[in-house]
Amino acid sequence: MISLDGKVAIVTGATQGLGADIAASLHAAGASVLVTGRDAERGAAVAAALGDRAAFVAADLAEDEGIAACLDTAVARFGRLDILVNNACLYVDPGFGATRADWRRSLDVNLVGPALLMAQAADLMPSPGGVIVNIGSVGGKFGAAGRMLYPASKAAIMQLTKNAAVTLAPRGIRVLTVSPAWTWSPALESMAGSEDRADRVGARTHPLGRVGRGGDVGDVVVFACSDMARFMTGGDLAVDGGYSVLGPDQGLGPRPWFEGEGE
Repeated sequence: MISLDGKVAIVTGATQGLGADIAASLHAAGASVLVTGRDAERGAAVAAALGDRAAFVAADLAEDEGIAACLDTAVARFGRLDILVNNACLYVDPGFGATRADWRRSLDVNLVGPALLMAQAADLMPSPGGVIVNIGSVGGKFGAAGRMLYPASKAAIMQLTKNAAVTLAPRGIRVLTVSPAWTWSPALESMAGSEDRADRVGARTHPLGRVGRGGDVGDVVVFACSDMARFMTGGDLAVDGGYSVLGPDQGLGPRPWFEGEGE
């Protein structure tokens, strides 16, 4: 078991879904966790379910006040800050139909807010010893028809990880990206309806035969934040069931497609 006893973590966008699962994994490993997000009712419920060593603060990363609330509450409640997980994200993406306001809102939450939070959080972290994990996505690695805002922001957050890693390395603060593929969440549930169906459909694009679960991602975040990953920084940890190793032929090669199997 990896132990994060005595560590304090902020997890943004943790009022439901993947963020809540990451918060639970960090908490189970012994960390004190500040759950943040815009939905006060859900966020308070997540923190209450975790129990001791957990708290919630309502925060919108598109606002400077929200960033300050995350940091101030973590220090006031737990006395320090060791870990930041930038998970908060807007998924709304009208593609080419997006307005300038849509772009600004998306990038404010998905990129600018996390960048500002990283810079300010680093000043509160132990040097050496602090860890920042940015949640990426296979969406930031490949093209997807009809989408623009979300993939662009995820590609940018992965680049931001590299720059921050080099910038903060002299201070002994590590920065990594953890990138899921399709992961069971409210967003995926709205498309699939059930976990079984999500797994059946996802098996075609994930060599391990199913979609991810929040705990799959949370466990890797715990590893990234631990001393077991002490010589890792700037990289991307793919938690995607093999999704990112497949080409457009889904790993089958050309023959099945020409024989009709891929049609």
